[in-house]
Order: sequence, then structure tokens, then C-alpha cells
Amino acid sequence: MGKTIAEKILAAHLVDGEMLPGQEIGLRIDQTLTQDATGTMAYLQFEAMGVDQVKTERSVAYIDHNTLQSGFENADDHKYIGTVARKHGIYYSKAGNGICHQVHLERFGAPGKTLIGSDSHTPTGGGIGMLAFGAGGLDVAVAMGGGAYYIPMPKMVRVTLTGALKPWVSAKDIILEVLRRMSVKGGVGKIIEYAGEGVATLSVPERATITNMGAELGATTSVFPSDDVTRAFLEAQGRGDVWVPLASDPDAVYDEELTIDLNTLKPLAAKPHMPDNVETIEGIGAIKVNQVCIGSCTNSSYYDMMKVAAILKGKRVHPDVSLTISPGSMQVFNMLAKNGALSDIIAAGARILECACGPCIGMGQSPESAGVSLRTFNRNFEGRSGTQDAKIYLVSPETAAASAIAGVLTDPCTLGDMPQIDMPTHFDINDDMIIKPAEHPEDVEVVRGPNIHPFPLGSALEASYTGKIVLKTEDNITTDHILPAGAKLLPYRSNIPYYSNYCFINVDPKFPERCKQEGGGVIIGGANYGQGSSREHAALVPLYLGVKAVLAKSFARIHKANLVNSGILPLTFADPADYDAVALGNTITLPHVLEEVKNGSQITVQVGGRAFMADCEVSDRQRAALLAGGTLNYAKQQAK
Repeated sequence: MGKTIAEKILAAHLVDGEMLPGQEIGLRIDQTLTQDATGTMAYLQFEAMGVDQVKTERSVAYIDHNTLQSGFENADDHKYIGTVARKHGIYYSKAGNGICHQVHLERFGAPGKTLIGSDSHTPTGGGIGMLAFGAGGLDVAVAMGGGAYYIPMPKMVRVTLTGALKPWVSAKDIILEVLRRMSVKGGVGKIIEYAGEGVATLSVPERATITNMGAELGATTSVFPSDDVTRAFLEAQGRGDVWVPLASDPDAVYDEELTIDLNTLKPLAAKPHMPDNVETIEGIGAIKVNQVCIGSCTNSSYYDMMKVAAILKGKRVHPDVSLTISPGSMQVFNMLAKNGALSDIIAAGARILECACGPCIGMGQSPESAGVSLRTFNRNFEGRSGTQDAKIYLVSPETAAASAIAGVLTDPCTLGDMPQIDMPTHFDINDDMIIKPAEHPEDVEVVRGPNIHPFPLGSALEASYTGKIVLKTEDNITTDHILPAGAKLLPYRSNIPYYSNYCFINVDPKFPERCKQEGGGVIIGGANYGQGSSREHAALVPLYLGVKAVLAKSFARIHKANLVNSGILPLTFADPADYDAVALGNTITLPHVLEEVKNGSQITVQVGGRAFMADCEVSDRQRAALLAGGTLNYAKQQAK
């Protein structure tokens, strides 16, 4: 039986387990990346492991999230990351060099390689045929130290693209259509592989847009073949030597299949407040727009920016609209400046932001109260923009630019002939803002600012547990709900005691204080608990607050792994109907939890004189970590 692209890469990197459905497999990781919102914690964990130099082929630390320096905190974190990188063999991409996924695609990614990153949109690398995974910071630290990265063996899904996109329809519309069909839960436990005649019509940046937003499906990752289009992109980046062809075998078997006729697609938008709440622009209608933000790791490539510049050329942004543009990398920014496209964008009245995540992570540019903001980003969760009552729509760059001019949501198909944008045969290459590791690491002193605090460690599982239910949530709770990002809070990612005051603050403002009063407790969650960002702080901060378990209908993959790494029990209702029988403030008891976790059996739960069962579906390795109180504790035990 033939193999899929993903199965070929998995098999070539398999170091533990068997590639059987649902079984945990351990993979050798070729490359890692971090960004500064998660990087400080990842490198503190790496240092705690006592490894002198990274064991990967290439590890890169990017500064792209916390670039607003309104106090010393972010600058101190950047200094720490820069010095720890130089000391331990990690490349360091300075603030201003660009968004991690865009730069990694341009300068480091390679077909057939494995990549994990402490950012959920790391699957962007699938656009050039990498098997790239978002992960928690501790998983990245372990991989940098030479350890395996563990995932449950995913199912294989093939999305066949037929035909070709009509003018003004884009790759963003393809992934929005996939989200419309599969939902934000539809990709959980699956790798999405794109195939069919339509693939050859898509450039690497277009493919990367699609794999980037595969994270919104909850997918393990997404991947495209490595073909002549891939080779041309890498050669234009001066890296043609890393190209290898990759394709699935003709007789490869998939667990699910989906076909999308590109000819039939229309410009789409994801309406508030979920990426799968998708409708055509035509169907939504000409709603008034207050803000348009173009950029993010989804749509900030040279290809995207040139389309925007062509639409804006000779036009003016509507007087009632604020338009911001964030080029994805210094390479993109510089090329726009050289060819005059940047001048066209500026002349139209756009506000040019730095090459960083910016508004996507809530780092500035929050909309006005109840404002409508169109964004070429990947997430529109409630409050993520920094304005709790804002209405965020996810759209393509073409739709965004057309709407910025009109002042209302506008179908770009109404603009007439679409400008022809060709991919460059040669990109400007300047890696001066990527700092190489020190030749003499022993001479490098790691600098730690006063905002950097130790991370919490779990404690070994005890025989039984009794506490209070300190929170009950609905379905689709995101890591943004658990721990908000934004300019006010991101600087405290390395200060968990301070950050803990904001845990679940937009869901239940009393949650942090309740945890402190009760000495922690248990969280009750709905379906798809922990979707969204890979931020492990969404586990570390509840750990600091004394949370011992999360009992949910189901979990998002990365967050479940982060809970295990932190020593928090990820439990699921054996009978989802039991969710309705528990309430905030109830006393909850796990009378035999140590024995039941150790034996791999169901977990007995007692609430209000009523008993029911919960599942603790983890691998033997994760079970050992939970017994030890977390993965670092387990690793230390193994090292003795």
C-alpha cells in the first residue's frame, strides 16, 4: 500500500512507536522555532534541562510578537532570548526582521523536514512540503535538546483541488471554504494534505496561507506536495539546494477525502466570532467598515502585498476607514520600497506598521467600540483584537483593500480586471538581522531582567483529590479566553505570578481570586476546550493557581499536551450528559485518582453525592508524566 506525503515524512523521522491509528509516535525533529511571546518560557525550560548546545539541524528564535516596548519588560525578554540563543547554538531573528512563519518560509524551511514551533501557526511550513507542527514551549525545548516530539498518529485527509481560481478569488477563500465545510473541530487528530490539478496553479505564498489557517481546523498539520512551484520559490530565495520532490503515492489511502472545485469559489469572509462562521461577501452585504488591517503570518507575503498595492494605486482610503499594512518580513518591506509599491500604498492613505504580528495578537490597533474591522488574519475570537465588543471579519487581501477604498464590505469581483502579479524569479536576500550563534559560547553571559520569574512545577499525583469546581465553561473555549494576549498583558509572559491575575478574566473576572481562596480546584470545560494558540501559559498559569484537573467534553490537541506537560489531569466525560449535572462551586472528589491513572482505567468522579466516570486518554509516556507532576519532573526522574 502506498504512502501519503505525511506518512513518508513521518516514517523517515520515526524514533518511537508504530504508525498505527491513535497510537503515540515519537519523531526526530530537524528544526525548531520560537517567538518572543512563548520563547522566554521555552528557553527557561531548555536551560533547566541542562543541555549545552541544541541538537537540531537548525533552531531559530524570532522576535515578532512583543515588539511594542512601552516599558522595560519586552526589551529585557528580548535581551534574554538573544543571549541564551547565542550561548546555546540558536539563530536569533531581531525585531523588525519579520514574522516567524514568513521569515522561516523564506530563509530556513525545507521540503521533507520536520519542524515544531512554540506557535500554533507553525504548520505554515507545510506550504513548501515540510511537516510542521505547533507545540508548547516545553515540547520545543525537549526537541532542541535532542528529544523526540510525541503526537498521536493522525488520520490522513486529502483535500483535492480541481480547476483554477477565478479572478479576485484567492487562497484565503480556499481555506475559508475548507473551514466552512469542516469546522474548527473538523481537523482534530488529522493531517490535511492538498492534492489535485489545482495545486499547481497556487504559488508557495498561497499554499502557505492555506496551511497556516489549517490550525483553525484544529488539524495536527497541513501539507502540500513539493513540486516545480516549490523549487522555483526556493531557487528565487537562493536556496534551491534544499529542494527535494515530494508527492503521495498513487495508491495512498486516506481516512477522509474532500473535493473543492476552485472554479466555483467566490470571495468569502469569516464572520464574528469564529473562523468557521463563513459566508460569501455577496451574502453578507455592504456593511459599514471602520478599520481594515492587512498582514499577519497568513497574508503578509510579497505576493499579497503586491496585490494590495495594485488595488490601492491611484485610489484613496475611505475617510471613515483606518487602513494598516504590516509587511511580513524585512525582505518583503524592502522589495516593496524598491519597486515603488510601498509608495502607492502610502499615497492611498494606509498606515504602515512594522514587520511583526502587531494587531493579530492584539499588539495595538484595537478597533473602536463596537467597530467593524476587516482583517486578513487567521483568528477572530471575541476580544482578541483588544476591543471586547468589536466585530472582526477575516477576509482576503483583495477583499480588504477593496473595502478600505469603498468604506463598506466590498466584493473585489466588482473592481473590473484583476491586476497580474507574478512571483519574483529572485528575491532580495539580506540576512543581516539574523544573528548567528556565538563561536565561543562559553564567553556569552545570559542576561535576565527583573520581569523574568521561575516557571511553576507540578507535584506528584496523590492518592485522591477533593476540591471545588472553580469554573464551568461553554464549548470552544480558546487559549485567548484562558489567557488574553494584547499589548497590556503580553509583556508579562515571563512573570507568571503577575499574569495569573488575568486568567479567564474575560470569561469570569472572579476566577483568579476564587482559585486563590480555594487553593485551586477543577475546571469544567465544553467541547474543543483550549483551541487556538499554542500558548502553554494557558496551562502554566492555571497550574500556578492550583488547578489540578480540567474535566471537559473534548480537548484541542496542543492544549491537552500542554496540560499533561504541566501535570494537570486532562479528563473527558465518559458520558457527555454528565456535563449538565455539575455546577460552579460544587465539591468534586477523585477518590482513587492515583491508582486509576496508574492503571490506565477510567477515573471515578464524585460530585454532590453522585458518582460518574471520566476518561484519561493519554499515552503511557504521558501517564508517567502525570504521575510525576509534569514532563520536566518525569525527565528529571528518568535522568537519575
